[in-house]
Amino acid sequence: MSEVTYTAVASSTAEGRNGGHARSDDGALDVTLGVPKAFGGAGDGTNPEQLFAAGWASCFVGAVRRVAAAKKVKPTDLAVVAEITLHHDTEAGEFKLSAALHLEASGVDQATADELVQGAHQLCPYSKATRGNIEVTLDATVA
Repeated sequence: MSEVTYTAVASSTAEGRNGGHARSDDGALDVTLGVPKAFGGAGDGTNPEQLFAAGWASCFVGAVRRVAAAKKVKPTDLAVVAEITLHHDTEAGEFKLSAALHLEASGVDQATADELVQGAHQLCPYSKATRGNIEVTLDATVA
């Protein structure tokens, strides 16, 4: 059985990614949405893929820290870069996502960085939510 720890609430206007607006119920997130230039838009707002990438990267770096603590290793610096790619299946007329998560770590060797990224992928709630639903690639580099 699980306990509710936190529930995030956000809404988006009817235009969504096409010039809409998204806001969290507490006002901490308040953004204009827009279509990226690469997708034929003006690029004048954020988009769902950027928001998803920011959320996953933030969550994943926290999971890396938890795995590092459990392994009793202390990286001196950590960063996670999340890439969320939107694909268009022209035959089916559908869109789908894929993800790449890149861990950048200092103060650990490559083998440890690889263990951290794999362990975090098992622990991170975003990774759990997407497992089996989208293609995800992982890698780690040591600075």
